[in-house]
Amino acid sequence: MRYREVIRMPFWLLALIYIFLLSLVLSIWAALGDSAALASLILTTTLLILLAFKSALVIELDENELRVGRAHIEIKFIGAAEPLTKLQVQKLRTRDADPAAFLGIRFWSSTGVRVKINDARDTTPYWLITSNQGDALAKALNSN
Repeated sequence: MRYREVIRMPFWLLALIYIFLLSLVLSIWAALGDSAALASLILTTTLLILLAFKSALVIELDENELRVGRAHIEIKFIGAAEPLTKLQVQKLRTRDADPAAFLGIRFWSSTGVRVKINDARDTTPYWLITSNQGDALAKALNSN
């Protein structure tokens, strides 16, 4: 494994979601009582933990392929990788986006990498990958 990064949901976002879920638990407690509130508290806490683990974006690069979440591509089809600033990522996600591009993004990660795709059979022009360590990812990709 030459590069591995896991982009997890930040604590502030998990706390905000949990506060919203706790307001639902409070409503259930007011309407249905203690046992229903306890059951809904356990359910919402489990839901939050599941959401925290399932929303993580795993980026892995080894000798043969690049994997971003469930997507993967062989190294031989990867072109130049360019680290992007917050503003560049913001533009590529909105105004300058190509509808055919692959987006491996999480909104809470503001920097990233654009990886050009060199495959005649693939209509995807590039992959936009959000990364907290965009320079390191681009360096690892360009070392091929």
